[in-house]
Amino acid sequence: MASQHGIPFQVIDWTKVPVTEHNGESGLATWKTLQFTGLRIRIVEYSKGYLADHWCRKGHIVHCLEGDFISELQDGIKFELKAGMTYVVSDELSSHRSYSENGVKVLIIDGDFLSLTTEKNE
Repeated sequence: MASQHGIPFQVIDWTKVPVTEHNGESGLATWKTLQFTGLRIRIVEYSKGYLADHWCRKGHIVHCLEGDFISELQDGIKFELKAGMTYVVSDELSSHRSYSENGVKVLIIDGDFLSLTTEKNE
């Protein structure tokens, strides 16, 4: 269900968004995160040799801005994404993790709208 408060028009200057660091199984991820009610928007950079430290079941829209990475599904299927490519998945529809040999910069959007249990008002 959409928030009654909504998100007013705004311009995001990503250079002013604080950075947080998250260790992978190998390498480091840096996040610049904006959090709204039911919506998270992030610019994430994975270092060279980054491998996520967990299998994620959360839904995302992931758009590759610079570089390339592998999105690996827990069943062994791997997808290579390069700059300009996007993947989309809803919550609980796959277990996936990211690996980047040379480093990558991605835009990640996730939130309540990707939940399989979200009620929709149309």
